[in-house]
Order: sequence, then C-alpha cells, then structure tokens
Amino acid sequence: MNRLQGKVAVITGGSSGMGFATAEQFVSEGAHVYITGRREKELDAAVAKIGKNVAAVQGDVSNMEALDRLYAKIAEEKGRVDVVFANAGIGNQMAPPGSITEDQIDRTFNVNVRGLIFSVQKALPFMHEGASIILNASSVKGGVELGH
Repeated sequence: MNRLQGKVAVITGGSSGMGFATAEQFVSEGAHVYITGRREKELDAAVAKIGKNVAAVQGDVSNMEALDRLYAKIAEEKGRVDVVFANAGIGNQMAPPGSITEDQIDRTFNVNVRGLIFSVQKALPFMHEGASIILNASSVKGGVELGH
C-alpha cells in the first residue's frame, strides 16, 4: 500500500525502537522520512537498513539548535512536513522515591516534554491543513519501586 506516497515525515527518536519501526513502515508506504536521534552511529545504521527515502539529522530534541538544523534541512530539501511523529523520549531516569535528583528530573522533562513540544512547534510553519501530528509518550522502562 502507498498511503503515504509523496508525503514528508519527521520522526524523532527514529534510530531505534518504535521510531525506527515507524520510519521503516512510512518508507514502505511511500513517504520520505527524516529521522533524528542523539547517536550518529545508530542513525547511520538505521538509514543503511531502511535504504531509501530516508535522511538522518543528528541532534537531541531538547536542544533548540538541533531542532533548527533539522527543520532547516527539511525546508531546503522538501519545503513541507506532512507528518510529525514526536517519539523521542527517555525512561531510564527513574530512581526510588527519596533518591531522585534534580538532574534526573531536568533531563527527563527536557527530552520528554520540552523536546516533544518544540519538535512539533518548529514543524508547524511547514505543515498544511490536513497534516498529521502523532505524539508518543511511552517508555519500556519506567515506574517506581517503593520498597520498604
């Protein structure tokens, strides 16, 4: 099926997990996909595995300059965004109550909330009526152990 033929998609956290699987699916349905992630090696591997209609832009979604680089590349190459899948997130910052640090809270908030908001906000000027925004707020690792 080519439901996404000719569409331009952005997937944050696209080098692994749900983001990578979504990038593969979108490309198989005809989209050109831009994936982001913090780790260059994993991004390169993802692009090689997908093989076509995919570009990687290395960056951390909590960093505004990285998001600006992403959307500048899209503006130059495609000029529009049809789908944003805001997927990047971290779940490894958990600790038992009483031992959570400010740095853990700041990092989690900056990636999972701030990164999500600004990934979408920076895409808006490139989106048109009928475009889609998909927000993913899931983590395989998570939860709190209360103990005794």
